[in-house]
Amino acid sequence: MDFDVIVAGARPAGAATAMLLARAGLRVLAVDRARFPSDTLSTHQIQLPGGALLRRWGILDKLIENGTPAARNVHFDAGPAVLRGDYAAFDGVDAVYSPRRTLLDALLIAEARAAGATVEESFVVEGLTGDARITGIRGKLKGATTARTITARLVVGADGKHSTVAKAVRARAYRHRPPISAACYGYFADLPLKGGEVYTRPDRMVGLWPTNDDLTIVYLGVPVSRFPAVRHPESFRAAVSEPADLRDRVAAATLVEHVRATTDVPGLIRRPYGPGWALAGDAGLVMDPITGQGIGNALRDADALAAAILAAFDGNRKAFHDYHRARDAARRPIYDLTARIAAFRPDLAGEILFPALAKDPAQVTRFLGVLTGTMPVRDFFDPRNLRRIVGSRGLLRLMAARAGAAPRRKGAAPGDHIGRDRR
Repeated sequence: MDFDVIVAGARPAGAATAMLLARAGLRVLAVDRARFPSDTLSTHQIQLPGGALLRRWGILDKLIENGTPAARNVHFDAGPAVLRGDYAAFDGVDAVYSPRRTLLDALLIAEARAAGATVEESFVVEGLTGDARITGIRGKLKGATTARTITARLVVGADGKHSTVAKAVRARAYRHRPPISAACYGYFADLPLKGGEVYTRPDRMVGLWPTNDDLTIVYLGVPVSRFPAVRHPESFRAAVSEPADLRDRVAAATLVEHVRATTDVPGLIRRPYGPGWALAGDAGLVMDPITGQGIGNALRDADALAAAILAAFDGNRKAFHDYHRARDAARRPIYDLTARIAAFRPDLAGEILFPALAKDPAQVTRFLGVLTGTMPVRDFFDPRNLRRIVGSRGLLRLMAARAGAAPRRKGAAPGDHIGRDRR
């Protein structure tokens, strides 16, 4: 074998996986069709669990040294009420970071190379080798005329939601959700922030987060039917200006680059392993970007998959099975909640929950933990916790409001549907 592991895709999931395996002494090749530094469509946000991994790996300080600002508090304007709170520290990290991908991806690749991994940029994977078991990849550098075959004990697909690896092995897909929203974002100068800002309205979500070069990334999520009306610079600016006091602030700011916009935001979960192959990041599980989970999920996949690979190479036959089960158990609740938020369905429950939540700073911190991945969705939306926030009568009103939007499954406990879509 030429390598122990080949990683197809060298953005956060792939570069981090390659780095961790190389640090453990494996012979690793990572390939990517891009040449770095390279930009890509992104939510930018690294939620606290992802930041904690970067800190453990010695990379978070380098992001900060390169001018990535911290957002330690959030102004969450839900319409019926405004929530203000700080993030509770998680493994030494108390902020969300939103680096430019030209910086984050390049840093991760540099760390992979420093650990001993071979990284080939501008390399296009054309297919996999092997029959009953995958034994390597076939591909070539851009501009080359002859394809190469490279062999390995394991091929990791970290090549995004349209993964070549996943398609080649026919990885089973489940809980598929077609795109129902559109995502747009732009970078603004002279739009200062004290932390993160989120504005939710029946027909849009607007998010503002500080990023590198003293810029602010402004995100807009809308129902997919509204995409043609908001995708261009002037209509985008108008759409993000409507909530609260944003009109004057956005008018005084300068849009410094073109608006990025896409409707390619499906929800999809794939079986992430098989004979000679495994998946990480969006190749294995992708969700609408409206909750900003992608980069953090990619880093957590890299951490868990690298551990599973090392265990499997040591003879643990259940390592990949356990990786699969743990990933799904951790992600399904936020996957379902994300899908419900992205649907922009009328939600009377929010009119009951948010005004009561705004009066309880401790519960605001717990709610922010749901969004950043430090508070389990099920724990926050457990009826007992909701009763603490809104009272017994409020809980009954919540259940009635949510029951009208999402019928309860046969055999489900009262209130089990609150806060998540169980389709």
